[in-house]
Amino acid sequence: MEKYSVLMSLYIKEKPEYLDQAVKSMVDQTLKPDEIVIVKDGKITSELQNVLNKYEKNHPGLLHIVGYENNCGLGFALNYGLEHCRNELVARMDTDDISKAARCMKLVKAFEKYPEYAIIGSAVDEFYGTIDNVTARRIVPSRSREIYEFAKRRSAFNHPSVMYRKSKVLEFGGYRNLRRNQDVDLFGRMLFGGCKAANFKKALLWFRSDENLSKRRKSWENTWSYISTIWRFWRMGYSSFWDVMVIAGAQIGMYLMPIKIQNWIYGKFLRQ
Repeated sequence: MEKYSVLMSLYIKEKPEYLDQAVKSMVDQTLKPDEIVIVKDGKITSELQNVLNKYEKNHPGLLHIVGYENNCGLGFALNYGLEHCRNELVARMDTDDISKAARCMKLVKAFEKYPEYAIIGSAVDEFYGTIDNVTARRIVPSRSREIYEFAKRRSAFNHPSVMYRKSKVLEFGGYRNLRRNQDVDLFGRMLFGGCKAANFKKALLWFRSDENLSKRRKSWENTWSYISTIWRFWRMGYSSFWDVMVIAGAQIGMYLMPIKIQNWIYGKFLRQ
């Protein structure tokens, strides 16, 4: 089967135990990665470095650790990491989530069956605390045409679940150096540019959901960033002006709601 790289970005505020679980889940894949590229987005703690040291010792040659001194943000880090990925297929992975064992095998097989596809992801199981406590499942559209239409307003992929073709990501300029929603922006440009995509209906990753996630959703920075992203889609001819108005109203409305009500809406209407 075709070889693939794993791409992760690590910064100082991540928890060592989360990083350990995330890296372990990639090391334990049914189809082993050819390399795991980890970008140190600025200086990290000694505890985080100890986790990296453990995997470098136990799996020599598997981890490819790169980085720089100052924190530059996720978009910059992922572009930097892509430059160091040696394979065409690249699996994204966050440092606080947990991949299911067959995730990458299923994704690579899908790319081999459909070589014209540029992005393939999956649904994710959101969990709180441990993976035994799954609280919701975020379903995304599975077919390319459905994804194209869905992405005019909402994120059509669960970013840490995707595998993509490095050449296609670079063809469309990679990630923009945005504070939030770098993936929504990139994948929207790729879809509008003619890239085909798919999602597995089955969840292939456990996505960590906690108080920090709720706070990020609640932030004005995240709200404005999402509205700005759909605005840029309208400017380039992808989304309609009505799409922009709907998203602006929905995002501002969610921002003004108390977190408890916001979480209820996510659980009731935006999750399974």
